[in-house]
Amino acid sequence: MNPPKNLFSYPRYRPDYTTPAPFLPMSRAEMEALGWDSCDVILVTGDAYIDHPSFGMALVGRLLEKQGFRVGIISQPDWHSAEPFRALGKPNLYFGVTAGNMDSMINRYTSERKIRSEDAYTAGAEPDKRPDRAVTVYAQRAREAYPDTNIIIGSIEASLRRIAHYDYWSDKVRRSVLPDSKADLLLFGNAERALVALTHRIAAGEPIESIRDLRGTAFMVKRGWKPAEDWSEANSTRYDTPGRVETHPDPYEMKDKQSASCATDQKPAEQPVLILSREERQAALKEQRNKTVVRIPAYEDVKDDPILYAHTSRILHLESNPGNARALVQAHGERDVWLNPPPLPLAMDEMDGIYDLPYARGPHPRYGKARIPAWEMIRFSINIMRGCFGGCTFCSITEHEGRIIQSRSEPSILREIELVRDKTKGFTGTISDLGGPTANMYRLACKDKKIEETCRRLSCVYPGICVNLNTDHSKLVQLYRKARAIPGIKKILIGSGLRYDLAVRSPEYVKELVTHHVGGLLKIAPEHSEEGPLSKMMKPGMGAYYKFKEMFERYSREAGKEQYLIPYFIAAHPGTTDEDMLNLALWLKQNNFQLDQVQNFMPTPMAMATAMYHGRRNPLHKVSADSEVVETPRTGKIRRLHKAFLRYHDPENWPILREALQRMGRSDLIGNSDRHLVPRFQPPGAPQASSKSPRVTAPQRSVGKPLPQNRAKPARKGPSTSNKTGRK
Repeated sequence: MNPPKNLFSYPRYRPDYTTPAPFLPMSRAEMEALGWDSCDVILVTGDAYIDHPSFGMALVGRLLEKQGFRVGIISQPDWHSAEPFRALGKPNLYFGVTAGNMDSMINRYTSERKIRSEDAYTAGAEPDKRPDRAVTVYAQRAREAYPDTNIIIGSIEASLRRIAHYDYWSDKVRRSVLPDSKADLLLFGNAERALVALTHRIAAGEPIESIRDLRGTAFMVKRGWKPAEDWSEANSTRYDTPGRVETHPDPYEMKDKQSASCATDQKPAEQPVLILSREERQAALKEQRNKTVVRIPAYEDVKDDPILYAHTSRILHLESNPGNARALVQAHGERDVWLNPPPLPLAMDEMDGIYDLPYARGPHPRYGKARIPAWEMIRFSINIMRGCFGGCTFCSITEHEGRIIQSRSEPSILREIELVRDKTKGFTGTISDLGGPTANMYRLACKDKKIEETCRRLSCVYPGICVNLNTDHSKLVQLYRKARAIPGIKKILIGSGLRYDLAVRSPEYVKELVTHHVGGLLKIAPEHSEEGPLSKMMKPGMGAYYKFKEMFERYSREAGKEQYLIPYFIAAHPGTTDEDMLNLALWLKQNNFQLDQVQNFMPTPMAMATAMYHGRRNPLHKVSADSEVVETPRTGKIRRLHKAFLRYHDPENWPILREALQRMGRSDLIGNSDRHLVPRFQPPGAPQASSKSPRVTAPQRSVGKPLPQNRAKPARKGPSTSNKTGRK
């Protein structure tokens, strides 16, 4: 791969086009008002158009506009015909197709495969404004509208479906989105550099089918295609099998030296010995690695072999560090899907340049006063970084944004806070979040760039925090203090999820956070209390939680504030047993937590936990036919039970919990005192047990006053809830 150019080092495509439009045009009338007869690039998105850097179509559109390209937007088109895709005419260069900020299937369906009643990215939260698998549908309609136009797909949906992937909603392994969408090129990950380079090269007349050297791109090629003759292929199309057993020679065995020697006395010609320095050897190995493609199992193989699917997932994740990742290739029928190595992280000045672009910072005027929930959620928030090195197996952030943190500079962030203060309607002085994928990874990185580039770990913080990771939070503390000092800013809250295992390394940060940036409630995500599921999630144990909780409560008292931690948990995650969920329910009761909103695990494309769910093998280690089996809650009844354990206090869940406790031999937890998990009887008017469960009649009695939702209170006096399943 050629070294990437800086995002803002290209000459402008249209030097005379310098005045940015208030909004990118969404109609012919808006194009005419700008004096345009055509668009260079037309972006198709499944979201409402909001001109703000938190929304992909706006960020990409403004970035290309900065390069001198005319960019139009087709937002949430009616996909039942090709006509809406002709609304802005034929683009001069290409259609850029995205599903929006979310995968369309996750946007439209719950973890139980039920259609959601609202779409947070649509005006009025109206559902059904986008199709299932929107990238595929939109790309096909764009091709139908203009058959000879270039089609480029991107966004998180395309990124996470770039190879054969398990699709939870159809319960099968589907092909890469490339052959289904008929797109010319797929951009994955942080695609800004590839997008800008690609657009300039197409504008210069280079055919899209010849552009094969950009990082973060995927495309279809003939079987066996290689970029050059000196490329080699590493075959990894079968999962790991035990190697052959070598017979060691017996040191005491007597042999006839003459018979063992060569029959001829002729000595072989001496070969010259080439001595390389350590640096030269490393450079040679790196050069060889850079010209190696790894062939992963074909779609036709992984679709019918769940274990091979888990093996493929492991390869993909091991080849995700931009510093040492190799290209990947996967057969789909008679053709290959070729994936170049992932994009290199953006430099700080590039991040600043992207977020400093002239966004209108609001929804397009065509939506009037309609409420768009996603906009309401983020309009007073500031994104300070990208990426996450946590490596949680159920999360797809790493697969999309990468593990290396890409941070904005302090001045850029402070400028945006001032913009929110001055230009965002309805601002009252409170910044709702200063974060990103996580709250406290800003400016954190490996201590040594060379180590970072050669690292093959899947997480920097599991099973323990890497000794090479810089965990200094001082730059984030300094940012918080400067942000609070901006005139007109009354309060800055931290709404992003906190990595408390990192936070406890910096008491100064925890004190700063708790004293100034918590609005009464702080969300953190232990995800579970038991080692079994935690090990499959790659999450820390509860020791770090207790340490953070102690610091949080101490600093809250010192600040004279009554504040609470809100823990988040996942039910039915791969590797979770009924006993694990019972232990978690007992932990919640012992700590007086009554959770309101809870969720079951949702297998998302490309996540390692999804490979566990589908393949029932653990891709965190080498995968073979006899490797570790991961038991996974799959049936609706078990998933409902695991979710019910999280809401043990809800009368609707008591019948299924009673049945489960009796089956598990834990009838001792059924009763009407504090030491019991669920009451023996249903209260009047509450749902009764199913016809398959023992039915009991509830006497007329009070069932007690529930605790405040999601809040930790001092433990009640009286007998503690016993736990006879292995943990206390």
